[in-house]
Amino acid sequence: MDICGQSSGIFVQPLRSIKNDMAHPLHKKLLAEALGTLCIVFAGTGAIVLNDLSGAVFHIEVALIFGLAVFAMIFALGDISGAHFNPAVTIGLYLAQRISGKSIVPYILSQITGALIASILLRLLFPAHETLGSTIPTGSFAQSWILESMLTAGLMYVILTGTTGGSKNKITTAMAIGGVVALAALFAGSISGASMNPARSFGPAVVSGNIEVLWLYFTAPIFGAAIAVLICACSKEPGCCSRKYTGDNL
Repeated sequence: MDICGQSSGIFVQPLRSIKNDMAHPLHKKLLAEALGTLCIVFAGTGAIVLNDLSGAVFHIEVALIFGLAVFAMIFALGDISGAHFNPAVTIGLYLAQRISGKSIVPYILSQITGALIASILLRLLFPAHETLGSTIPTGSFAQSWILESMLTAGLMYVILTGTTGGSKNKITTAMAIGGVVALAALFAGSISGASMNPARSFGPAVVSGNIEVLWLYFTAPIFGAAIAVLICACSKEPGCCSRKYTGDNL
């Protein structure tokens, strides 16, 4: 069955070819995912903590820090693991047939581990802070769920389109993805937190004990990533999200 002119398998390589993808052993890829997620969560939520405690970091600066951290980690680690740093992105890339199914669990566990370590470090540095940069909706749950879904769909679409066809320059791709993260944080950070990343929300929520709305930051980004794959398959050239994966991604 075809969907938008693509095979029914639209629902699975960011930043590198399959040949390069197979060049690194599993433990190096998982370490890269954990390290990248750690740095992003530590820098971004750390900026939120500093803003809460001293007012020295403003909203626009928090957004830029998140975006710059994503840019830096994609540039530094993209050639090793593909620079997912986000369970929703990992699932989205699987749905787009750019990674194998056996990549999902190890990658997500590495990302969550990195986020937890980042939040534990922030707890040690700022033991009096109550939320550690947790994503907590300021409006209704429905409002934040829709925002998180839409923001993640936009991010995932840029990832999919920026890593196919002729758009394979690592710096340009890293800038585009980091820019989307910063823009989303500027736009919706004060409402939903602009997480777009279950691992980013999981770390501070678990370490600080603010887990009441964690479900929202798992379901909405994953849904948004899946929608982005469908949109990409319908709007891009045939085969952009239906190239069967061959080989061992890990």
